[in-house]
Amino acid sequence: MSEQVIPYKIYLSEDELPKSWYNVRADMPIKPAPLLNPKTFEPMTAEELGEVFCEELVAQELDNDNREIPIPQEILDFYKMYRPSPVVRAYCLEKKLETPAKIYYKFEGNNTSGSHKLNSAIAQAYYAKKQGLRGVTTETGAGQWGTALSMACAYLDLECNVYMVKCSYEQKPFRREVMRTYGANVTPSPSATTEIGRKILEEHPGTSGSLGCAISEAVEVATKTDGYRYVLGSVLNQVLLHQSIIGLEAKAALDKYNVVPDIIIGCAGGGSNLGGLISPFMGQMLRGEQDYKFIAVEPASCPSLTRGKYAYDYCDTGMVTPLAKMCTLGSGFIPSANHAGGLRYHGMNSVLSELYHEGLMEARSVEQTSVFEAAEMFARVEGILPAPESSHAIRVAIDEALKCKETGEEKTILFGLTGTGYFDLYAYEKFNNGEMQDYIPTDEELKPGLDSLDAIPVNKK
Repeated sequence: MSEQVIPYKIYLSEDELPKSWYNVRADMPIKPAPLLNPKTFEPMTAEELGEVFCEELVAQELDNDNREIPIPQEILDFYKMYRPSPVVRAYCLEKKLETPAKIYYKFEGNNTSGSHKLNSAIAQAYYAKKQGLRGVTTETGAGQWGTALSMACAYLDLECNVYMVKCSYEQKPFRREVMRTYGANVTPSPSATTEIGRKILEEHPGTSGSLGCAISEAVEVATKTDGYRYVLGSVLNQVLLHQSIIGLEAKAALDKYNVVPDIIIGCAGGGSNLGGLISPFMGQMLRGEQDYKFIAVEPASCPSLTRGKYAYDYCDTGMVTPLAKMCTLGSGFIPSANHAGGLRYHGMNSVLSELYHEGLMEARSVEQTSVFEAAEMFARVEGILPAPESSHAIRVAIDEALKCKETGEEKTILFGLTGTGYFDLYAYEKFNNGEMQDYIPTDEELKPGLDSLDAIPVNKK
């Protein structure tokens, strides 16, 4: 019998677009630990969270029981502008690697924001608008989330204030200008516009910033501005819920051709893409229906899973947000300024941290020059310039395919291509000029952040 021919791109029809998000927490026997109040260290109530986040998003954040959350029709209508997105068989990459492995990627870069972040941005903006709010504040690192939220807010006529990590603000002016084109106010963080920003600048003069710093500033502005709430592009459980559309579509597309991946790979910063891609597959495994190998790939310069502690920590540098139990390097950790590959957050989503803690997922850290080598190979044979973040997953997908070449195993690999890298050309320029350097923090450099976790009262129990 001849082998089934898989199309280069597998699309779902518009009618096949998932109508509900999938909540993996409903299938987890051990639920992620609750968020804690930063003042009392007691579990956050819906009322307390509602002072920072939109009401319906709070309900989603706290929902550990409902497996399916219906997607409002208004959001479905927006999704139809760029969804469903394709699952692509990487025939050219397979040929280049001379591997017996079959490689697929879920491509999320086919929208103006350039990444998967729009999946949650439109949902969070929708709920803010529905609540009658005037605007939202947020942070952004590499700029994908800020771009996506700016686009969603423009669509819904909401004000949008973005605090962008300073080094990205300076290195990625084009992404910054896309945000401004969509009407967002973009401020480099840390800034002198907030109390927390001024404090950070005083303690760390000349700092290049971090997501933790930017989060602190965005939360301060949201809580002090009437008619505003704070929204977040990763880390929170609600974001993983919205991003489950990625995995749901990927699974439905592969099911059309009876393709079952052996290995599923995602880049890992705060967890939005990784969690969104693996959630439906992880649910199958948790229910005992299928077995998969999941690999989270993070930068060696910001290794929260592979070198962090699983403990309660603040989600921001200013220590004003709720505490989450997660794999973390400490809220004061600031990645090296020479790190150009994104994924700069000090911690990991609580759901993913719990799954990793239970041994249901692997994690690997990779150096950025090897990441950009993989990105270059992928661009040359597959015709897409990948985002640096996505290229972490590409790196390990290539590594796994080369293992198959050595062993002769015909494994099926699925990875998440979170977006395109056309606004990341500063990093590509550094790589092409031979100026990119790898940086791996020493144990001594990580020690202050990890030791700070011991001072948090709930970690002493």
